Amino acid sequence: MTSPSENEPAPKIIVDSDWKEQVAKEKETLSEQEAANESAADAPEAASTEAPASDVSTADDAIAEGVAEGVAEGAADDVATTPEAELPQGGPQLPPASFEVLISMLFTQAISALGQMPGPDGGQTKVDKPMAKHTIDTLEMLETKTKGNLSDQESKMLTEALHALRMTYVGVRG
Repeated sequence: MTSPSENEPAPKIIVDSDWKEQVAKEKETLSEQEAANESAADAPEAASTEAPASDVSTADDAIAEGVAEGVAEGAADDVATTPEAELPQGGPQLPPASFEVLISMLFTQAISALGQMPGPDGGQTKVDKPMAKHTIDTLEMLETKTKGNLSDQESKMLTEALHALRMTYVGVRG
C-alpha cells in the first residue's frame, strides 16, 4: 500500500444532515399516528382504512408513507369540493386533474414498481427497477420543466416525492 503524499489533500466527508432531520420528523409523525391509531382502535372504520405504523420497516418506507399521506390529504381536499368529478353511473368520485394528483399517481406507480406496495394479485410484491427508474426520471423531467411555475406546496410535494423514491430505489435489491 502506498501512503498519500503530503501534496494531496485528505478526502473530505460531507454529511448531508437534511435527510436526518426529515427522518426524525417522519419518526415523530409516525409515533403520533401510532398513538392516534391506538386510541382509535375501538373505531372499526379508522382501523380498517389506515395501515398500522408497525408495518413501516425502514426510514425510507416512513418517508414514502409520509409523502403518500400528504398526497392523499391534498387529493381528498380536491375531491370534496368538486361535484363534477362524479362518474355518471354513480361510481366513486374521481379527483379533479391537478398537479398534485399527477405526482401522486406517478409516486404510487414508482413505489409499486419498487415492490413497496402489495400487488393487485393478492398481495404479491414485484420489483421492476427499470420501470421505477423510468417513473423517477419522468418526475425529474417534470421538476425541470415546471421550475419556477409551481406553488410552494406543489414544489415541496415534488421534491419530497423524488427524495423518497430515490432513497427507496437505492435501498431496493432486484
